[in-house]
Amino acid sequence: MINKKRNIILFSVLALALLFMFFLDISLGSITIPFKEVYTSLTGGHASKSTWEYIIINYRLPKAITAMLVGVGLSISGLLMQTLFRNPLAGPDVLGLSSGAILAVAIVILGAGFLPTFLNVILLSPYGIVFASTLGSVLVLMLVLLVAQRLRNTMAILIVGLMFGSFTSAIVGVLTYFSSAEQLQKFTFWSLGSLGNLSWTSISILAVCVSFGLLLSASSIKPLNALLLGENYAKSMGLNYKKARLVIIFATSILAGSVTAFAGPIAFIGLAVPHIAKLTFQTSNHAVLYWSTFFYGGIIMLFCDIASQLPGLDTTLPINAITSIIGAPVVVYLLMRKRNFQ
Repeated sequence: MINKKRNIILFSVLALALLFMFFLDISLGSITIPFKEVYTSLTGGHASKSTWEYIIINYRLPKAITAMLVGVGLSISGLLMQTLFRNPLAGPDVLGLSSGAILAVAIVILGAGFLPTFLNVILLSPYGIVFASTLGSVLVLMLVLLVAQRLRNTMAILIVGLMFGSFTSAIVGVLTYFSSAEQLQKFTFWSLGSLGNLSWTSISILAVCVSFGLLLSASSIKPLNALLLGENYAKSMGLNYKKARLVIIFATSILAGSVTAFAGPIAFIGLAVPHIAKLTFQTSNHAVLYWSTFFYGGIIMLFCDIASQLPGLDTTLPINAITSIIGAPVVVYLLMRKRNFQ
């Protein structure tokens, strides 16, 4: 009963923190906009300055929504992978989905000289890169699902994912060696990740993909709890292990693949946020961990977006660098506070 009251209080605090960070992210930037003006613009009113309203609706609101979707999607997918493989170092990229997306984008950007001119123009457009990234993730997903059906050992699937990641890194390295400085710069910028420059159409597609992945994840809460004690225990409880594993892998693929396609590879979030949720709530129950990871993912990603903007300055830092710089010390600190963490 005490834990239940404590969880309710913590969830209330997290919900308010998420709302506050959302408004703060929209408010801060090279131009600081008062909270009142942000609230007025978002509730259908008009800001006192037309430039503020334009900035809010066309730039900062889409970026804040993207940050929330990216944070939630990667965090939940990380939780799924850590439970499925019973490995605290597992993240959404362990299946090789991010590697597949990176390889596809590398072929488009770094191998552009080998493609026909008309195809070059199409694929090098923003939607072309998103398409390539999505295609790369989908192809790897098909490979992983095929492997999952043939291999009984879940750890073998993890090894296959890691080996595929090493293979794609080698191919990207070869493409990098033969690429021009301009191609390398464009690929580097993409690999650093970005939450901006997405149209409302792109955000809508991303939102649909993330929502579908979240629904699949929520439907797997009971199987995830059963998997905590191992495959044999889960089977003894009547769980269709093979089906549950495929659903979890598919949900992770949709979440991680869609985020990578639209925002690029984002580090740290999927690996670290589930640990922060576990250390805060002190439970292994996924009915609690699912929602705590959900809130923490959105909050931390919004905070990283705020930090990357360097409020008051025109400079914007790469979001991928910020997530690691801010996140890694936080996790180390929390782990040292909880020495009995397992």
